[in-house]
Amino acid sequence: MQNSSDVLIIGGGVAGLMAGIELVKNGKSVILLEKESVVGGQCKTEVLSNGDDEFRFDYGGHRFITNNEELLEFVEKMLAQDLIVSQRSSVILHQNKVYEYPLNLKNLLKVAPKKLLIGATFDTLKIILKLTRPDNSNFKTWISSRFGRTLYNNFFGPYTHKLWGIKPDKLSADWAGQRISLLDLKDVAKKLLFKSSKTARTYAKSYRYPKYGFGQLPLNMAKEFERLGGKIFTNSEVTDLTYTYNNIQSVHSDDNTFEAKEIISTMPLNEMSAKLGFESGLKFRSLRFLCIGLDIEDFSSHTWQYVSDFDLLPTRIQEPKRRSSFMSPKGKSSIMLEIPCNKDDHIWHMDERVLLEKALVDLKKLNFDIKENIIDVMSFTTEHAYTLMDVEYNDKRDATIEHLNSFENLSMAGRQGTYRYIFLDTAMETGLMAAKKLLGEKDITKSNIFNHRNEKTVIETKSVI
Repeated sequence: MQNSSDVLIIGGGVAGLMAGIELVKNGKSVILLEKESVVGGQCKTEVLSNGDDEFRFDYGGHRFITNNEELLEFVEKMLAQDLIVSQRSSVILHQNKVYEYPLNLKNLLKVAPKKLLIGATFDTLKIILKLTRPDNSNFKTWISSRFGRTLYNNFFGPYTHKLWGIKPDKLSADWAGQRISLLDLKDVAKKLLFKSSKTARTYAKSYRYPKYGFGQLPLNMAKEFERLGGKIFTNSEVTDLTYTYNNIQSVHSDDNTFEAKEIISTMPLNEMSAKLGFESGLKFRSLRFLCIGLDIEDFSSHTWQYVSDFDLLPTRIQEPKRRSSFMSPKGKSSIMLEIPCNKDDHIWHMDERVLLEKALVDLKKLNFDIKENIIDVMSFTTEHAYTLMDVEYNDKRDATIEHLNSFENLSMAGRQGTYRYIFLDTAMETGLMAAKKLLGEKDITKSNIFNHRNEKTVIETKSVI
């Protein structure tokens, strides 16, 4: 079946929906393709039903934090009274001790064993005396030169190796620059010991959150898109493309063919480039989520707990009701274990009950004995959880972008589509930028979209809230 429109959007996550709403508001005919049965992409919310009880679980740890007042106003309109303000509390679990997250020197002095403290103190002195200088060669050197080898070996190294599945010296330092909240031990020590007026960077504690999980946002956006005249085709995975050297002529799914003057794609960058004749070499790290409904009032007082020990399965334990009390039935709670893997590996395919038993052993090592409190269990996976930013990724990404930019009627947007480890608000902004570019805003280029908010800073600290 042939379908034509002014603009075709590939991908029904928040970036694609944001682009679609802006385009139809401005008189364009728009068709949006989503390969799953529902929109949302990485922002869906799954429901574990047990009798009358419903436990809700997001794909990851989404929070809405932005310094863009226009975007905040849009999200408030989409969710109305269902948008609440939540407070974040996070800790690090390491060798049967609980540390504040982000790491800070005062808490380390209180909690850490003597051997770790002696090593961290020695590292700090080396940094203050400039015997160790910042080294941006890779993730390992970035951390070690700013925090010292002791904290790297105990916290950052094992956790990062487990999360990404590659040794940290093979990982780009780019990720650290936007995700590690403290500038370096020298600044922390000066602030603590000499009462420096300089404030170390830290993560935003307050954020907006949809009452019934983040999946509410894309579902409401999809309703608005269709109300304005947009068309959504679900269960419509792109199988192949018909194209010339500089133009995409048609897009094909199993049942339909689509033609449009312009195409906005949020498909993962490596997959889009492969369909257009270029193997990028770019990869993604996947996640399996193990979700457990519990017959207890509370699991902990924390939104999530980072598990730094390399030999334990999860990287993070979330308790959804800490973000919204509506995520679990009254008087009950739940947890979600984030377990990194690669698509089709042993974790990805492991029987759910076997995975649960392994997880329960690990939880007991962390002093959580919940076996007798389990109501029900489910799990789900996401293939494109993290852009795998190895030390060569920038060159591979640049070559892929150059190839895709040769197609004059193609714009890429979104987290996977631009191959960036960005926050949700930034992903939405890239979709809006792609739409505005097609609507004639001359200040927006494809390069602007690919590198939007690429500052070497912890972007999360800047928030309207």
